[in-house]
Formats: sequence, C-alpha cells, structure tokens
Amino acid sequence: MMMSMTFGVSSCVTLLFDFWNVDGPAGMVLSVLVVLLLNIFHELLKVWRVWLTTRSKLSKSRSLYAVRLSYHSDCGSVLNSTPSETSLTPMESYSSTPNTRNSWLLHGIQTALHVLQVTLGYLLMLCVMSFNTWIFIGVITGSALGYFISFPLLGQK
Repeated sequence: MMMSMTFGVSSCVTLLFDFWNVDGPAGMVLSVLVVLLLNIFHELLKVWRVWLTTRSKLSKSRSLYAVRLSYHSDCGSVLNSTPSETSLTPMESYSSTPNTRNSWLLHGIQTALHVLQVTLGYLLMLCVMSFNTWIFIGVITGSALGYFISFPLLGQK
C-alpha cells in the first residue's frame, strides 16, 4: 500500500506507532488534543532551557561581582583601591568546587532538557508527516498556544 503524499481530512490515521491507530472522529479529536498538548510542552521546554541559561549567567555575574567587592574591601590602603589598581586585579582568580559542581549539574540538566526537546520536536514532525490536516492543525495550534502561554514567563523575575 502506497502512502498518500498529500494532505487529507480523513478521521482514520495511524500516528507514530501501530498502537496509535485513529479510527473515528472521537479518536481524531483526542489525538489532536494530545498532539496540541505535546506541542505546548515542547514550547515550555524551550522557555525553561532559556530561563535556566539566563539564570545561571546572572548568578555567575553576581557571584563574580561579590568576590571582587570582598577582595577590594579587604584591601586596606588607598593605593589598592585606585582605579588603576582595580583594573589590574584578576577577575576570575577565585574558583570553588561547589560552583564547578553546580555548573556541571546545570549543564547536565540542560543537556537532558535539550534531548527531550529535540526528541519531542521530531515526534511532532513525524505526526505532521502523517499528512492529516487535523493533526497538522493541532500541531500548529499547539505551537501557537505554547508560544503565547510560555514566552511571557521569561520576562517575569
């Protein structure tokens, strides 16, 4: 049997796996809803990864600023606090094991989220490749709703 390479509006389709066989309007509505929710989750994953990245960069800059302030407050002479002396102080001379450990943990979490996001993206792409119009509309609507819901969350602190 040759698969059609044009979009159709049938309520009978097999999505991703043999057990996800849709054979009627109720099954199609449920499948479109599942695909829509998967796409919203996909968009939320994107925002979560961006939020983690910006939060880690912000905490690194805050800790570096705190280290520099404590270094300069310990210096007793006026000469050590002049701008020329301040510009010569090393910015990243302080490294600690917990920050490195947290950095690796954060990197591992971001990697796992990236793998989950890519996998979900490819599964959604394969859903679209079923060439069913209703599933395609579900993917597009889920992407739009996910973007609408999740990206304003980035602006909040």
